[in-house]
Amino acid sequence: MAMARTIREIMTEEVSSAGPDTPVREVARMMHRENVGSIPVVEQNKLIGIVTDRDLAICIVAQGLPPSTPVSEAMTGQPRSIGPDTTIHRAGQLMQVHQIRRLPVCDENGMLVGMVALADLATDTESERLKAETLEEVSTPSR
Repeated sequence: MAMARTIREIMTEEVSSAGPDTPVREVARMMHRENVGSIPVVEQNKLIGIVTDRDLAICIVAQGLPPSTPVSEAMTGQPRSIGPDTTIHRAGQLMQVHQIRRLPVCDENGMLVGMVALADLATDTESERLKAETLEEVSTPSR
């Protein structure tokens, strides 16, 4: 029987991050430049939050806060994360259950070492099915 594939094999290792005091304008520019929908927020390379394009729209645009607002005011603190040895299947399950499309990958010390997105899960036939199921779950409104 084949060994279960892990997140380490498919995660993006070069991940841009922001500090808690980074202005939301700069975070939005990072997202645009890198064509990503979320940026992890770190302090001394330890994950402390994550900010999504949706967070920026809701927290900043809808509330009329200035672009100089620190990202810590828009981020989700203590976000879900996974370790690099988590199986791809388990990551998909977590995305389904918590309706999230991106997961930061942290080592045992909480240091950010990568990111995995829903699209990264489609690396083989088993994952293709999991990706379809996960996308359906993530896209279904919470009950």
